[in-house]
Amino acid sequence: MSDALPMPQAGDAAPPIDAELSGGGRFVLAGQRGRWVVVYFYPRANTPG
Repeated sequence: MSDALPMPQAGDAAPPIDAELSGGGRFVLAGQRGRWVVVYFYPRANTPG
């Protein structure tokens, strides 16, 4: 069974994102509510398939 979320389509709301930052700390997309944010996905980057 896979834990992967379905591939977002144009116009879909972004999935919940909570990621560790390379310089320390965390980025939580929900904390950006009300601001313009660009979220760029690299589907399958550096992975087989």
